[in-house]
Amino acid sequence: MNTNLSQKPKIDAVILWVNGNDKKHQDKILKFVKNKNLVKNKAFRTRYDQVNEIKYTIDSLLKFAPFLRKIYLITDNQKPDFINKKNKDKYNKIFLVDHKKIFEGYQEYLPTFNCRSIETCMYRIPGLSEHFIYLNDDFFLIRHTKIEDFFRAGLPVLRGKWLKFDKDIIYKRFKKLRIGHKFAQQKAASIVGFEKYYNFKHTPHPLRKSTFEVFFNTNNRLFLENIKYKFRSSKQFTPQGLANHIEIKNNSCVLEKDLKLIYFRSYKKPLFWYKLKLKLSSKKKMFLGLQSLDKSPPKTLKFFKKWLESKLK
Repeated sequence: MNTNLSQKPKIDAVILWVNGNDKKHQDKILKFVKNKNLVKNKAFRTRYDQVNEIKYTIDSLLKFAPFLRKIYLITDNQKPDFINKKNKDKYNKIFLVDHKKIFEGYQEYLPTFNCRSIETCMYRIPGLSEHFIYLNDDFFLIRHTKIEDFFRAGLPVLRGKWLKFDKDIIYKRFKKLRIGHKFAQQKAASIVGFEKYYNFKHTPHPLRKSTFEVFFNTNNRLFLENIKYKFRSSKQFTPQGLANHIEIKNNSCVLEKDLKLIYFRSYKKPLFWYKLKLKLSSKKKMFLGLQSLDKSPPKTLKFFKKWLESKLK
């Protein structure tokens, strides 16, 4: 690892993307699900369906994080329509990375439709910088950022807060266990030896490649266990959560309570509520998360798209 912290690090961005509307991708999924009706289920589909959010994600990085060296887009033999010869100059920082490349040596686990399996392998992108920022394709930058918003003196800035494990919260012991994102974070914290966890939200994640390399080189069994599932499993941990807790344990990070985030995951409120929320909050925040935007009503979807387009002019 480069320990010369007087120099600003070279920073890449990594995004996972899938076009779930692609018929070939849908047919590929069908081969691996027992219940064929599952792929029509909205809760299942929203993990794969998209409304071209990826263009806004990439455009926001290009505009508001000009310090980025490269932007890697991990896909399963897919390419967004706007990445083409006509736009090659605008998108010359974009590099497509196929699943086969990061699963090299482990291709028996492909195809995979599981973000946690893919996230576990993303540090294996050839040529990836030591310092990189991981984003989902529903994350957007909405203000100019600087390197120090993500890395300070070469150390990742982790935005979140400490929480108890669900098993240690009395009232949750009597509720049905929810095997979701928080559970996968708790599992990651437990692996590193913590009895509580540093909960992170829908913000960009600053990560260091060597953190993954060192851990998985000595814990190959955990690596294999986490990449083998084609769909999300309760047995998996979230890799960025693992890296975060390793950094915390090694005192090699900066903890930041201020998320600088506006986040929406439900679109049941009246349209004016979203307009007001953005108007009141957007000048103070750096990041916007729009989870499952494909499930929003047409008018709400149109509003968010226009709002992003105005920001990214």
